[in-house]
Amino acid sequence: MTATREGLRPAVRWGLGHALPQGAIRSAGRKGDLHGRLFIASSGDDHAALVAAIDELRAAGPLHRSKYAFATVSQPVVKEVLTSGDFRSGFEVSGEGRLARLSRWSDETAPLGPLRPPSLLVTEPPDHTRYRKLVNRVFTVRAVQELRGRTEEIADDLLSRMAGEDPVELVERYCSLLPVTVIAEVLGVPQSERAAVLEYGGAAAPSLDLGLSWRQFRTVEKALHAFDAWLDRHLERVRREPGDDLLSRLVTARGEDGRGLSDAELKSTAGLVLAAGFETTVNLLGNGIALLDRHRDQLAVLRDQPSLWVNAVDEVLRVDPPVLLTGRSCIRDTTVAGVPVPAGAVVTTILAGANVDPDIFDDPYRFDVTRPNASEHVAFSAGRHYCLGAALARMEGEVGLRRLFERFPDLALVPGARRRPTRILRGFERLPASLKGL
Repeated sequence: MTATREGLRPAVRWGLGHALPQGAIRSAGRKGDLHGRLFIASSGDDHAALVAAIDELRAAGPLHRSKYAFATVSQPVVKEVLTSGDFRSGFEVSGEGRLARLSRWSDETAPLGPLRPPSLLVTEPPDHTRYRKLVNRVFTVRAVQELRGRTEEIADDLLSRMAGEDPVELVERYCSLLPVTVIAEVLGVPQSERAAVLEYGGAAAPSLDLGLSWRQFRTVEKALHAFDAWLDRHLERVRREPGDDLLSRLVTARGEDGRGLSDAELKSTAGLVLAAGFETTVNLLGNGIALLDRHRDQLAVLRDQPSLWVNAVDEVLRVDPPVLLTGRSCIRDTTVAGVPVPAGAVVTTILAGANVDPDIFDDPYRFDVTRPNASEHVAFSAGRHYCLGAALARMEGEVGLRRLFERFPDLALVPGARRRPTRILRGFERLPASLKGL
């Protein structure tokens, strides 16, 4: 009986975290609920449907109240919610009701992951403040720039390996391998263990999404448990034989009070870097390739003015961000954009919608690598939960895209591209290309 009860915990986690929310939101969307319609449109290749859903929400006002959540595509409102002390990240089933007790019971055996405390994504001050200060001491812009040369070497090596192939599947052979190889070095992973850790990253990345199937959910939890066990061994090794990688620096980092990060916090940070850094940068590269393939005139501009590659990466992040949306829970009664928001309410901030706000960006759906305010996007969120790896992602995006199109100037996508089925994470699952052109 005990084994049976223990076996039920993952099923309850999946039901409460994926199956029930997905079913409820989909049902509302079929009945015309705007938030639900956006959820339905976010899965698959129908970009036009997603644009239409974003435009409908914009027409409904700066903050729209749907059946299960408030939703906004207004950039000023998105920033207000993400920076306000009236909202917190993460969602909890609080109280002593049956559902709350069931949720806490099922979570007792949940693996450590990027959406569970003490992850930076879901912790709040004062813990978040102490935690973030320590992590920021290691993930500095200078530390990222020190990785640039190595990232260029990795990109060039990957490009050389696929030079003789035509066609080539870019997500598998390039977009995924570049960031995960960099991340392996960031974490100080020995060469002999990189294949296993990269496999964990690929399997665990969907943990950041909503609406996973039971099979996907079980695969994700298995990968997170395996990664947690590997991290226990790896942290012991790093403490015994520290290197010059960022994880080694993080292990020895101390705050003004002399406190460092606990094992749980260290493992959580490593897991966040692996899962979030892997998936979002893969999507950034794939989305960028697809945009530049569709807009050859913009590629020509970059060839004439290579200094614009930095701005081009921001324009990719603006037009087709790797993360569609993020959510916040209201912790006290408040008012946003003149709309009362009660404590306990959920607000969905649609980053992709804020990035095409016509009050901020002229002709917002146009892809323009010379756009003067391209960097004003919110693809990396805002406020205290601004993406820890933003500088790393920008650098990898710039190096990865520039090196690819410089090495293969005639590269062109061929039929067979397919978007990932994930809803919050936006990117390509397959991106076949001819390196010789069409």
